[in-house]
Amino acid sequence: MPPPPPRFPVTPEEIDRVVADFYTAIRVHPGLGPVFAAHVTDWPAHEEKIARFWRNAILYERSYDGNPMEAHRAAGNVRPGMFPVWLGLFDSVLARNLAPETAARWSALAHRIGAGLRYGVTEGAAFADGVPKLR
Repeated sequence: MPPPPPRFPVTPEEIDRVVADFYTAIRVHPGLGPVFAAHVTDWPAHEEKIARFWRNAILYERSYDGNPMEAHRAAGNVRPGMFPVWLGLFDSVLARNLAPETAARWSALAHRIGAGLRYGVTEGAAFADGVPKLR
């Protein structure tokens, strides 16, 4: 059976361009850069892995084999309050690289995924009395 059609029209090359532009911005971001730098030792390999994640999520390719939730939980330095900053930066990269409708649809998908990751990180980040650590 053939794979379903893409969620929205975007090419693998556009995905690669968005991912590369995003991580270029991440590396110089004063708040997010150090968080990523603590874990990413091979930027090209990381970017390729994340591009595979997006090709799977958008184009339904089956080339990604990671677990984003576990990676963000295990990192130890990812805080729920970082997700709005991450998504804002990602939105600006989408707007720079894609047609407005494509950028909006990818943004909506990224925000849904980000909400799930944020929730997963929040569940594991609470004070002893159960109050979530939001930063």
